Amino acid sequence: METQSKTVDGIRRPIRGPQVPPMKQIKPAGLASGGQITSSPTAVVYCEGNFAQIDGKTANGLVRHSQAYRIVSVIDSTYSGQDSGSVLDDASNGIPIFGHLDAAVADEASIPDTLIYGMAPSTGRLSIEDRGVVLQAIELGMNIVSGLHEYLSDDSEIANAALMGNVTIRDIRKPKPSKDMRLFDGSIAGVKALRIAVLGTDCAIGKRTTATVLARALNAKGIKTVLVGTGQTGLMQGAKYGIAMVAVPPQFCCGELEGAIVAASDAEQPDVILIEGQGALSHPAFCTSAFILRGSQPDAVILQHAPKRAHRCDFPDMPMPTPTSEIALIEAFADTNVIGVTLNHEGMSYAEITDTIAAQSHKLGLPVTDALARPVSHLLSMVAAAYPGLMQRSIVAAI
Repeated sequence: METQSKTVDGIRRPIRGPQVPPMKQIKPAGLASGGQITSSPTAVVYCEGNFAQIDGKTANGLVRHSQAYRIVSVIDSTYSGQDSGSVLDDASNGIPIFGHLDAAVADEASIPDTLIYGMAPSTGRLSIEDRGVVLQAIELGMNIVSGLHEYLSDDSEIANAALMGNVTIRDIRKPKPSKDMRLFDGSIAGVKALRIAVLGTDCAIGKRTTATVLARALNAKGIKTVLVGTGQTGLMQGAKYGIAMVAVPPQFCCGELEGAIVAASDAEQPDVILIEGQGALSHPAFCTSAFILRGSQPDAVILQHAPKRAHRCDFPDMPMPTPTSEIALIEAFADTNVIGVTLNHEGMSYAEITDTIAAQSHKLGLPVTDALARPVSHLLSMVAAAYPGLMQRSIVAAI
């Protein structure tokens, strides 16, 4: 995957596709002449009316974890004046929420580098109100990052404004030309790293969050782990390897994902490669889980489930599947095993989480935990139970 930004004669031009954002060069006080360090661009995340909600999953993910951008604030008038971490996870993170862009900009010593559109509406399109905010940000000199299906770099008004303002547009979901895409060729068989896919029973259910928490925990234990992103938020967060699956023609989905995994394996030589899931294998509105299972050919799967979610997201007449039925489908569809279940605790009390973990573990005969509401050691134990040699290897490496 191409990961470099484009500059011409030292001037930033509008760019398209999932390129990694440019790093700012900062010279701190006291640094010897000629020495420089890099810092992530600052970003305001726009999520009006949707922060801490399902359609605000991009903003939710970015305030929890972001390597590519330093998130300085969130825009959502619903929670204006509050701390985003307190709203989202009951734990302050120092990232404030403002009611509008003017307030967010005024809170900073200088205008932030970037405005990130932090919502994933089912329409995948920009509203009239949102368009005004994007144009205002461009007028202020801010770059734009969007994961919408509607490519802002193809919008004549927005693209012309960006050109005049000498700012960039980063359309995460805009794919490269099909002539540059690869077909599946079986090279995934040569990848030696353990491959674990984090799939789910629905979309917007926390697969990426669980994968991010697990990747961080494994690396902290000395088990070299790479997370391959497959969606807009993971790429915005700074996933070094990955593709926006929903933007790739079906013919190339398996091959593009295979290529990202092979590239991660060759370059990083990791012990583990985690693959972020999309949608659900049983969900008729998505085909991405099927491509992920075919393209990554995972050794194991962790399944994410929301016990209190009565119906599929955006499909009120479509009941949620059970973990039992989803596990059976995954294991019938692919040569892999589900090694555990992780919960999305939306709408659940602490006691309900505890009871559900015990009940589901007994029913499924598998480890069950919650990546956010339970110690990360429980998530590590899930992997260790399936692959004890992996943890032993980390102990030997630490000696």
